[in-house]
Amino acid sequence: MLKSRKDDAVWMVSQPDHSQLAGYFAAHWGNETFAKLGGFTTPVAVADPERLRDEAVLAIAEHDNGWWEWEATPSLSADDGLPANLSEVLRDQQAGMDRWRIGLGRFPRNPMVNLLISSHAHALYAVRALAHPDPAITHPLFWKGAPEKLYPGSIEAPLAFMADLEKLQQGWTDELRADPTTAAWIEPATLSPLKRMVQICDGISLWLCSALIPPASGEARGLGDDAFELHEVPRRAWTDRGTITVTPLGGRRVRFDPYPFDVDPLPVLLPARVVELPSEKPRNFQSWWHARQPRLFEYSFVSAK
Repeated sequence: MLKSRKDDAVWMVSQPDHSQLAGYFAAHWGNETFAKLGGFTTPVAVADPERLRDEAVLAIAEHDNGWWEWEATPSLSADDGLPANLSEVLRDQQAGMDRWRIGLGRFPRNPMVNLLISSHAHALYAVRALAHPDPAITHPLFWKGAPEKLYPGSIEAPLAFMADLEKLQQGWTDELRADPTTAAWIEPATLSPLKRMVQICDGISLWLCSALIPPASGEARGLGDDAFELHEVPRRAWTDRGTITVTPLGGRRVRFDPYPFDVDPLPVLLPARVVELPSEKPRNFQSWWHARQPRLFEYSFVSAK
C-alpha cells in the first residue's frame, strides 16, 4: 500500500493499482524522440518487436502483483488501523522478498516477463547490497541515497536473494535463447533499455501514487511540488540515454521535458481511497474498506510546448 498524508486526509493506493498505472505509461511510451518499448536500435535485429513490446508492457504492468494477497488482507498500522505503508512492511526483509517470489510464479509461459520483473527486483536490492552499484540501474527511489531506510538490516539476505534470482534468470534466459524468435531479446542492447524502462515507469507511478503532486485549486496540497529528474532514460538505443525533467504545474498538470509519450496531453486516472482525518480506527476492517469507493483523480501529462 502506498500511503500518504496530505493535510487532513490519508491517501491510499494499492500496489496492484500503482503497477497497472506504470503499465499504462509503458504502453504510451514512444514518439519521435523516444523509441517504443521493443523498438530500440540494436546491432542484432529483433524478431517480432511488437511481441517484445507486449511482453515488456505486461512485465511493467504486473511488476508488483506479488503484493496482491497482502493487499487483500493487509497488515494494519497500530497508529490508525489502516493498511501499513510499503516502507513499514519492508522493514521485514523476508516479507518483501517473499512478495517477489510469489509474483515470479504467476507467468510460467512468459519467460521474458519473469526476466524483466526479476531484473527489477535484483536491481532494487543491488543498490542496497553492492558497494558501487551502476548508476544506470539505480532506481529513482534511490537517487537521493539512503537505500538502507527502505531495506534495513544486514546485506546478507539481499545478497542471497540476488543469487537466487540469478539462478532463475539463467533458466529464463536459456529458454529465450533456445527460441530463434526470442534469442535476440536477451542481447544486452535489447534487454538493458527494457530493464531500465521498468524502473522509469515504476518511478513515475510511485511519485504520482505517493500523492506528491499539487491537486487542483481548492483541494489539499501535495507533499512535494518541486521538479525532479529522471536519469539514464533510454531514447532510441541503450547507448543513447538522457534526462527527463518532470515539473508539476498545478491543477494536476505535470510537464515532461523532453516529452516521452505518444499522446499529448496524456490523460492519467489515479484510483485512491481517501480517509478524512480525524478518523476512528475501523473495528471490522474488510467491511469498512470495501464500503469505501475509490476516488478517481484526473491528471494530465503535458509537453513543454
